[in-house]
Amino acid sequence: MYLFTLLGNLLIMATVWREHSLHTPMYLFLCALSISEILYTFAVIPRMLADLLSTDHSIALRACASQMFFSFTFGFTHSFLLTIMGYDRYVAICHPLRYNVLMSPRGCACLVAWSWAGGSVIGLVVTVAIFQLTFCGSNEIHHFVCHVQALLKLACGENVSILAMGLGLVCIAALLGCCLLILLSYAFIVATILKIPSAEGRHKAFSTCVSHLTVVIEHYGFASVIYLKPKGPQSLEIDTLMGITYTVLTPFLSPIIFSLRNKELKIAMKKTF
Repeated sequence: MYLFTLLGNLLIMATVWREHSLHTPMYLFLCALSISEILYTFAVIPRMLADLLSTDHSIALRACASQMFFSFTFGFTHSFLLTIMGYDRYVAICHPLRYNVLMSPRGCACLVAWSWAGGSVIGLVVTVAIFQLTFCGSNEIHHFVCHVQALLKLACGENVSILAMGLGLVCIAALLGCCLLILLSYAFIVATILKIPSAEGRHKAFSTCVSHLTVVIEHYGFASVIYLKPKGPQSLEIDTLMGITYTVLTPFLSPIIFSLRNKELKIAMKKTF
């Protein structure tokens, strides 16, 4: 599944790079999304596979901090890029005559740069906050990755619960903010599509959004289960199970969805390869 994830995303990037008809903002964002997925899975899955095949499951403190930083950075960059792709579809359908002005090459590059910067800031804040804590007692992480909740269980001190609540609010606010902006974009898109008189025109307009909308539901569905579910006695086991789904299955499905549900990209892939 990991190799297929790499191959699928590299295939999308190669197709967009070779096919000049795909040199548009939507496919620029798709390439940026593919890069973030490759880097996110690279930060987590190779280490997990090595642990499955090895008898030594230890990880250095700095390596743990690095893994947390990069997984959060690329994970939230992915969320921000999905939000920008929703805005791109909103402009394309609701303001087609102003599309080239609003989605200029410089503007698109700035949006992508801000996404990466935002992801890096959240990754840095979370990592610094966690690793300034004092760890005492057991040094066994009950997770396949250096996850926040698993590390908080190993920390001691009076401010652990306050820090946990603060980090939870930061992550939930970022995810909900992105989710609400995407919902707002699609509310305007649906309102505009319903005004199109012909059924063929409505279908054509909505078909450009299907792949993005499917990936958004998949991404935020798993993320909401991880961050919004109530904590119980079996919380760590469920966190690990959902973490596997979110880390392995979501990046695995995304290239498939974009390749199969996007007619223009599917035709370009056949033409290129």
